Amino acid sequence: MRGPAGRHAPVLYAVSATCAAMGALLWVRGATGAPPRVYGDYLAADSYTPSLWRVWSRAVPDDRLGLYLVVAGLMLAVVTRLFLVRRR
Repeated sequence: MRGPAGRHAPVLYAVSATCAAMGALLWVRGATGAPPRVYGDYLAADSYTPSLWRVWSRAVPDDRLGLYLVVAGLMLAVVTRLFLVRRR
């Protein structure tokens, strides 16, 4: 019979995968969202700015936060795996 670690493993893996997926999306968003380079582009962007909403703070860009989340997701998966191997 599997103990508590066996019951919680799928939840921890799901949290890890969600964290890594959100991090990858933020990283792609931060890496592909180049600022406008011409003054006319700034004027055009005033009417429609899809990325005004900040996920984190201005000190941490979206791409860096994405990398942090990917690393945290991978670390959680590794720690969960090591904990399961040790419990058996």
